[in-house]
Amino acid sequence: MAVPERVVTNADLEKLVDTTDEWIVTRTGIRERRMAAPDEALTDFALPAADRALEMAGVAGTDVDLVICATVSPDRIFPATSCAVQDHIGALDAPAFDLSAACTGFIYGVALGAQFIEAGRARNVVVVGGEMLTKIVDWTDRATCVLFGDGAGAVVLQAAAEDDRGVMGYALHADGSLGDLIERPGGGSRAPISHEMIDAGQHHITMRGNETFKKAVRRLAEVSEEALAGCGLEPLDVDWFIPHQANRRIIDAVGQRLAVPEGSTYVNVDRYGNTSAASVPIALDELNRAGRIQPGQTVLMTAFGSGLTWASAVVKW
Repeated sequence: MAVPERVVTNADLEKLVDTTDEWIVTRTGIRERRMAAPDEALTDFALPAADRALEMAGVAGTDVDLVICATVSPDRIFPATSCAVQDHIGALDAPAFDLSAACTGFIYGVALGAQFIEAGRARNVVVVGGEMLTKIVDWTDRATCVLFGDGAGAVVLQAAAEDDRGVMGYALHADGSLGDLIERPGGGSRAPISHEMIDAGQHHITMRGNETFKKAVRRLAEVSEEALAGCGLEPLDVDWFIPHQANRRIIDAVGQRLAVPEGSTYVNVDRYGNTSAASVPIALDELNRAGRIQPGQTVLMTAFGSGLTWASAVVKW
């Protein structure tokens, strides 16, 4: 993982918008988040995250066969941020592309990378999930600006020597009819960049929070059960549950619906806020570097985001 140095607390936000620490904590569980500097972009965190993942895996960048970057806030609309990662790590001629599935992007990327390996088309795959959402929030909208943070996380996927390790299964879903629940309306071909578009605030994130909350809890529980069932597992078999860190109330509600073992749910939304595609790999890295995930343990990762998209992946560590 790699995150900005700057920490923005709820007290800091009280000076910007009509909000309070109590209001934010009660509704989201967030106490602080990381915010990139004006001159920092996604690659300032995606590149070191990829470097650290490769170092941990003991894999040289020149041996990487595929780079996937999940993000909705790239350095530039094009070329893809993944191409910058590919160049940085020295993965000469390896295919690289960005994947846009918002908060669900990292799990989509893991599933896709696993497919390339299982098909025999790649040996080593780097999957990056990263966002710079503080760059595109409306700092006058207290309902959304308090939610998001910046950062990146990365993993290296390889074929496992043992059949009972690695990515055991996954479930991926989307419902495009609900795409307007979370969106950035402007900046694309529907509402191209213009003074009028910017004056209307269409370059910012918009979200219908209450409706999104209801959809998220049900979909996250369902897709988690589906992914586990595909592996012949049940929620009680989960050693670590790593949900997308969007909202503490959503995390708690999903955990209760699934009935995962007490103490298995990892939560860091209080320290990072919603980092979208980066939230699951950041949490995974924290757990791993702390030595809390042990070989043979079952890890369930799940996320829900704009699209709408939702997905879960089961990993045997």
